[in-house]
Parts: sequence; C-alpha cells; structure tokens
Amino acid sequence: MSTIADLATLVARHVPRTGMVSTPIHRLSLFRADEPTVPLPAVYDASLCIIAQGAKRVSLGGESLLYDAAHYLLVSVDLPLVGHVVQADRDAPYLCCKIDIDQSVLADLILAEGGRAPKADLPALAVYRSDDDLVDAACRLMRLLDRPDSIAALAPLIEREILYRLLVGPHGAALRYMAVADSHLNQVSRAIATIRTGFDRPLRIGDIATAAGMSPSSLHEHFKAVTKMTPLAYQKQLRLQEARRLMLSGNTTASGAGFAVGYESPSQFNREYARLFGAPPRRDIEQLQLSGNLLTPV
Repeated sequence: MSTIADLATLVARHVPRTGMVSTPIHRLSLFRADEPTVPLPAVYDASLCIIAQGAKRVSLGGESLLYDAAHYLLVSVDLPLVGHVVQADRDAPYLCCKIDIDQSVLADLILAEGGRAPKADLPALAVYRSDDDLVDAACRLMRLLDRPDSIAALAPLIEREILYRLLVGPHGAALRYMAVADSHLNQVSRAIATIRTGFDRPLRIGDIATAAGMSPSSLHEHFKAVTKMTPLAYQKQLRLQEARRLMLSGNTTASGAGFAVGYESPSQFNREYARLFGAPPRRDIEQLQLSGNLLTPV
C-alpha cells in the first residue's frame, strides 16, 4: 500500500518548481511551494485537499484550520477562504494534491448505499486525520499521469473510490447532507453556483433565492451561516479576485479589470480592492510580482 511519502514523491516529480498545475486528469490539480506564502483570499471549489508534505492554514470568517501531511481538508461547497502555506522550504517543499468533488458521482454513491442524510446543518469546511486507504487511492490516481492512455478508463473509478472513502469517513455526514436537494447546504451551493456564473452582472437576490429554492430571508440567513458572508459580499470577492487574476496575467490595467468584472466606478473598485487585498490595485500587483510567493487555492 502506498504511503504519504510516496504521494510526496509523485507530486514533487510532476511539479518540479513552485506553482500550481492542472493535469490531464480533469479534477486533479497539484501544488508546490518552496517557501511560506502570504495569506490571500481565494474561492476554493468543493474539493479534497491532501497535503503530502508541509503545512497550510485556511480561514473562513473567524474560524482557522491548520492541516498537514497527517490530515486532509474537505471543502463541501465553494467557499471564500483565506489560506497560506506555513511550512515549506527548498529541502522540504509544501506539496499538495487537490481532487474536485463530482457531485453527480457523490449523489449516485449515496443513492446506491441507501443511506439517509442527517437532518441537522453540518460544517462545510473541516480537517480530519488522513487514512491509509485514502492516501493509497490518491497515489493510484497520481500514477495514471504516467499512463495517459489509461486515464479515461481508470480515473473515474479511482475518483469514485475516493468519494466512497470520504463518505464512510468522519466527514461523510456533511457530504450526505450536501447532496440532499432540500438541505440548506445544498441550497446554498446552488446559490453559490448561480452567483459564480454571473458574478460580473448586477446581483438580484430574488433570482438567486429562486435558483436556490429559498426565500430571500432564508437565503441570507443560511448563506451567511455557511460562507460567513452575505451573497453581495461573496459576489464582490469573486469580482475582485478575477480582477486581480487579470492584472497579474498582464492582460489589462486596473481600470480595465474593474470594468471587466462589473464595476462601473473606478474609485469604488479601487476602494473595495484595497479593503480586500490591503493595497490599491497597482501597488498590490507590484508587491505580488516582486514577492513571488503567491497563493493558489490548494
């Protein structure tokens, strides 16, 4: 059976330098950092994050979680987190793999086992001690990168196994709750998906609530309980993060980025950008480009 050390070797081989890489396996991403990173906000997709080496801290509202090679992070819905690598150096870099959750496969597994979902609200973000079977499955998924002809046939099977092991683990109750159509976690997830699809357009709470199958007041209550922010604040963070990405890629100016993500007022964009990232757009981008220790959501 493969170990966490084997997973570290696999990630290091496929990510030889600091950064995040997508892979030919659609839901698998890899990350490496050779030094600690600065705390930065980002929206984390619903996913499983397994650290093979090093440690990272993530925060949601006032709650902060630390996880390392002995633990995994499970994000049940797309959440606006602040995260930073806290343990990494060139001799022992931070190494992590992220596996996005396929909600359709998750629902199919729950249906197949005939289990009932819990009635109460459960946390959408949690850290749990890793287990040998989960790590072994992640290693087998990683090894498919060396056998690209086998990815289409075998990757879905291993991803399904990984989801099954999560369902029978300590976070399984939250995953079951998330999959139930009328659960608050599922409804908030639908609201999040609607906001993310049209984040550059004016936010209409009535439309978001309808998509989620909730009343506007219930949407506000449960959205904030899960994400620690209002729907409007969530949209604002999406806009500002996309504007930052556009500027970092060198494709646009600050004013162009603001207009591209839906801001009509450059002054409002600059003000809200500085409030989230701690500096006006131009200075923030210059600092990030100089530091080189950018955070990506893994």
